[in-house]
Amino acid sequence: MTVAFSGEVWYWRGPAPFFFVTVPAPVSQEIKEVAALVTYGWGMVPVKVTLGSTAWTTAMFPKEGCYIVPLKDKARTAENVNEGDQVNIALEIAID
Repeated sequence: MTVAFSGEVWYWRGPAPFFFVTVPAPVSQEIKEVAALVTYGWGMVPVKVTLGSTAWTTAMFPKEGCYIVPLKDKARTAENVNEGDQVNIALEIAID
């Protein structure tokens, strides 16, 4: 399953600070329909993320009814992405 969307980069200042993009509700709903097939616990869904010409693997997770995608610092630096930027994201979810 491959989905694409755009969203704003936001920063979480928790104990492990990180940058995220929230998957819009309609796309999150599509993902929820297949999440049980791929989750490995706590709602974590393994994905391949593509941002510009940079791709990496990670796991997104549910938050407030939608999924959130963590952005690796290496990818943000390569694509010159900062907090508040609008970005286009493609997600690949491997469903066996």
